[in-house]
Amino acid sequence: MILKKWTTSFGLFSLSALVALTACGTPASPGKEGKEAAAGEAAAEGGKKTLTIATVNNPDMAIMQKLAKDYEKETGTTVKFSVLPENDLRKQVTVDVSMGGGKYDIVTIGNYDAAIWAKNKWIEPLTSYFDSMPADAKAKYDLDDIFPAVRDGLTYDNQLYALPFYGESSMLYYNKDMLAKAGVTMPEHPTWEQVAEIAKKVKAANNVPGIVLRGLPGWGEVLAPLNSIIHAFGGSWYDMNWNAKLNSPETVKAVKFYADLLKEAGQPGATTTGFTEALTLMSTGKAAMWYDATVAAGFLNNPKNSQVVGKIGYVKAPSAAKDNTGWLWSWNLAIEVASKNKAEAFKFLTWATSKEYIAKVGESEGWVVAPPGTRKSTYENPKYKEAAPFADIVMQSMLSADYKKPAKDPVPYQGIQFVSIPEFQQLGTEVSQDIAAALTGSTSVEDAMKKAQEKAEKVAVSGGYKK
Repeated sequence: MILKKWTTSFGLFSLSALVALTACGTPASPGKEGKEAAAGEAAAEGGKKTLTIATVNNPDMAIMQKLAKDYEKETGTTVKFSVLPENDLRKQVTVDVSMGGGKYDIVTIGNYDAAIWAKNKWIEPLTSYFDSMPADAKAKYDLDDIFPAVRDGLTYDNQLYALPFYGESSMLYYNKDMLAKAGVTMPEHPTWEQVAEIAKKVKAANNVPGIVLRGLPGWGEVLAPLNSIIHAFGGSWYDMNWNAKLNSPETVKAVKFYADLLKEAGQPGATTTGFTEALTLMSTGKAAMWYDATVAAGFLNNPKNSQVVGKIGYVKAPSAAKDNTGWLWSWNLAIEVASKNKAEAFKFLTWATSKEYIAKVGESEGWVVAPPGTRKSTYENPKYKEAAPFADIVMQSMLSADYKKPAKDPVPYQGIQFVSIPEFQQLGTEVSQDIAAALTGSTSVEDAMKKAQEKAEKVAVSGGYKK
């Protein structure tokens, strides 16, 4: 992977964000999170160890906050959480780490962020901490148990920079009753063309969308499934010389396939459909198939909020010109370089991402909500497999995720549903808006991808990737 101008581009973003926040008066008057951090520092100075953790607001982290009380009792360390929406988290933590503020000891980052932040020396390399662990403790934690693709996404320059507490790939969900009514059978390893034909048939037989797909603009919304399909069709964002490839025949074919599939067999108003809306359609029996994140399997099998428990089948991400096209995402814990409690922070990281922690969640909260997508041992655990009939497919998807080689042909970037350069957040958002226009029919796919091509080419040049 080639990393260029990351410090410059992210540093400028962070400084401008800081100036903007200061102009609004936000940093000058510490909010709740700032007061908590200040209180933590004061407590630490008084001899009591305190860790401050910046994290996202999701069910897995809510459970971690609850179980952290046990960690406090066991260690005598106070653990404080600053819980923020994802976009706010990224902004606040980016400003803090780029300025060396040390407001947080532990930060929650995506695998998209890991190499960027490591390159900028914002987070602490963890390899030396593991090397210093006693042999029995290191063996008990068992780094080799973590899915290889997940570890790859958290590694930069042969150093591990974060530990995963949640991970996902992607797969195809289908309502077995609806397919049976249409008289069709899902192949064990379907191609996207086969999926399209099945979707049309089950739509006609059941009078519901044959498939639901994200169409909501955003680099983490429509581009998550669509990028994996672009790579499946043999397309890519760039070639090895950083020439943009968004208007290549393969990429255009993939986007046109996506648009046509939604038009012919998908849900109406696709550009308003994100993960949450798609989950609602599938879990209420109002869609026959859905291609999305493996984490949704737990929701679809939870009788508290799903009407299709026991009716869902699963297959790995469909193929086209390339196999192994399921995406890869993880939420991870990392240590800020400016933290004054690095050793204690590392202890918490290894506690919260261990086999023992996963078992604690399973026993106390139910195995179906145990942190998914991080460890092979979870998917080999009889208790988890009994609670999660999708366990085998998810494990296969995680093991086959091709994070380092996302495209059919060699590319200079890593990442399957994203491109691992800092400019991708903005570029991906803008390109997704062009694609959304094509999904609504207000422009053609060809014209949308021509605009996208121009934007991607500009980034290659302005980012210093293309010579």
